[in-house]
Amino acid sequence: MTPTARLAASIDLLVAMEAAPRKPADAVANSFFRERRYIGGGDRRAISGLVWDIMRNWRRLGWWLEQNGGEACPRMLAGAQLVFDRTPMEKLISMYGGGRFAAGALNQQEQSTLEALVGKDLSCAEMPRAVQLEVPDWLLPKLEETFGADLETEIQAMAQPASLDLRINMLRSTRSEAMHALAREGLHAEETKLSPWGLRLEGRQPVTASKPFRDGLIEIQDEGSQLVAAMAGVEPSMRVLDYCAGAGGKTLAMAMMMENKGHIVACDVSAVRLEGAVKRLRRAGVHNVERHLLTEGDKWAKRRAASFDRVLVDAPCSGTGTWRRNPDARFRTTQVDLDELLAKQAVIMDRAATLVKPGGRMIYATCSLLKAENAGQVELFLARHPDFRLVPSGSPALPDSLRDKSMISLTPARDETDGFFAAVLERQAAES
Repeated sequence: MTPTARLAASIDLLVAMEAAPRKPADAVANSFFRERRYIGGGDRRAISGLVWDIMRNWRRLGWWLEQNGGEACPRMLAGAQLVFDRTPMEKLISMYGGGRFAAGALNQQEQSTLEALVGKDLSCAEMPRAVQLEVPDWLLPKLEETFGADLETEIQAMAQPASLDLRINMLRSTRSEAMHALAREGLHAEETKLSPWGLRLEGRQPVTASKPFRDGLIEIQDEGSQLVAAMAGVEPSMRVLDYCAGAGGKTLAMAMMMENKGHIVACDVSAVRLEGAVKRLRRAGVHNVERHLLTEGDKWAKRRAASFDRVLVDAPCSGTGTWRRNPDARFRTTQVDLDELLAKQAVIMDRAATLVKPGGRMIYATCSLLKAENAGQVELFLARHPDFRLVPSGSPALPDSLRDKSMISLTPARDETDGFFAAVLERQAAES
């Protein structure tokens, strides 16, 4: 594709995302490219790269356009991003109006607005702080509560593209063997700093097409997510419940820790997500996992009350910890959404707690950076459930810096992971 056609496709993709504001941008992009199979891999990367840059800079681009009499629409956002990328104005004008597959020539007003941005810096002192930091106004105080003086550093880290993290599957390989297998395919990975099972690749790499992936030697999983699974401290003899299992990423990690022994139940309210776990379990060679779909009025939990050694609750949350990967998520969550999530998290924790046996543990986790969803939710739970207490994980899979902690908070700037929170809550054994 020509630069002109790539720009037009980028604008079309932004329009598609704007038409589905509640749908994750990556899901919209997947559908967009699936319907346009004629767009090759290199062109897809270029189009996605521009669109994701625009989403990371959405508020600042919009502010500059509005300051100069323009409209923050997909067409102008794309142009503004290219101006800030130092694209010469003559080239930009030609990209809009350059032929059959072009986005359409800039009118005089559009051209004047974009020309006014030439030589400017994307951030400037006149911008409101929430605009500078690319966060919704309502969310800024909550992030300040979490990070204090470190907020700008953390926000800058969240604005950077995430690395591609892999977890080796110790049922089928060692970290060294997996690294060598990847290297043979031209994929040069480095060991992660915190997870004993992690490998890291920079940029977008065709991992899923590689033989090590197809053979189940590796799984794609952020290092922070690996550490959450490690917090559970599962052992081969245990009965384990992954209460919000989704497609089974942490289920797989715990099955590996348990050496394919013991028993894991992966639960979720979504049949589609649970079905998605099947292929991953087979590829990894995992056979100690059963799946269960949670439905309204289900008696399953009642029959298994107080029967699990470990219950992992990876709760639905705001996803603020995943902004490196999902920059659009910053503007898809509202205060109303957060309030609903907080109520849902409390209900899930209360239900999951009934399944923990005396002396067993519940691990509560989110991919959120907000205190209300993390430590705040744990404090409220302990007030409702005096038979539970915070305890150190003690998991040998954790690095020394985390092993003795009962709660961990991982952040992009400090830990070079997605944002994750996890707390270990032990149910006290009944007095004899």
